[in-house]
Amino acid sequence: MDPNRARELLAAERERIQRALGRLGHQDTGEPADEEDPANQASDLYQDELDEGRTDDLRAELAAVERAEARLVDGTYGISIESGKPIPDERLEAIPTAERTAEEEAR
Repeated sequence: MDPNRARELLAAERERIQRALGRLGHQDTGEPADEEDPANQASDLYQDELDEGRTDDLRAELAAVERAEARLVDGTYGISIESGKPIPDERLEAIPTAERTAEEEAR
């Protein structure tokens, strides 16, 4: 894959992740905070835990972008970290952070 195209894809992926991270966080539902209403507390707790899990996932995706950027600098972007085989450009277009071929990932 052309390095400029790879940089473009990775920059777009980084932007997508950072926007998603910026949208996470406790959102005020407009419901009054009622210490005695377990439904309100349960709803808030559920949303907070969901957001925390999503944040963890997005941070892992961001780390994958950083690893891909490092491989780009090293000249190993588009090469499987497992086998050393080339990763098809079509896969990198779909998943710019791919570290393995589709076959290797499926195992």
